[in-house]
Amino acid sequence: MGVHDGHRSRMRRRFLEHGADTMEDHALLELLLYYACPRIDTNPLAHRLLDHFGGLAQVLDAPAEELQKVCGIGENTAALLKLAPQITRRAEIRRSGTDDILNTTEKAGRYLVPYFATERDEVVYMLCLDAKCKAIGCRLLFRGSVNSAVVNVRTAVENALRYKATSVIIAHNHTSGLAIPSREDKATTRRLYDALAAVDVKLVDHIIVAEGDFVSLADSGYFQNL
Repeated sequence: MGVHDGHRSRMRRRFLEHGADTMEDHALLELLLYYACPRIDTNPLAHRLLDHFGGLAQVLDAPAEELQKVCGIGENTAALLKLAPQITRRAEIRRSGTDDILNTTEKAGRYLVPYFATERDEVVYMLCLDAKCKAIGCRLLFRGSVNSAVVNVRTAVENALRYKATSVIIAHNHTSGLAIPSREDKATTRRLYDALAAVDVKLVDHIIVAEGDFVSLADSGYFQNL
């Protein structure tokens, strides 16, 4: 038995019996690191990561190459730290898809929000719907810089036609944390609305996501002027 095995067993039991809410951030990170670093004391490593990035969320959001700049973090450990939030993101996407008749703004927004979890860049998704407002596909169309994404109208139209969509919803995130529509957002909405209408596909909303919440341009009245 290794010198750290008893401590690790106690930590695992504490987590399994009482849950994550009873543990501090460094303890949770220490526990996760066990599975990438089976032969070392991961407590100092957990503290180094938290000190370097400033918090648990920042550690899990950090790019793999930045994680590996911390002493003691190799490729396998960085991969584990990136995998954990991505598994959660995938589960939330699957969970949001259980109610796939998206005939209200609230349903559509809650369906789309998980797609933007863990994203550091501004990204654009297109959600394709059939005549009954059932989701038939949600695809990443574009990835931009930390604060911008360029929307190619032709790609958007081709995607809608590929899914044989009756209507679509465009969604993108604001990495600033504010889901307030910009002038560029509104101009993009107009370009997409006109291009999709030309192929008999209706753009029914443009949803902006920020920090787990969203704003609908349709609800704000913008589509009444298109």
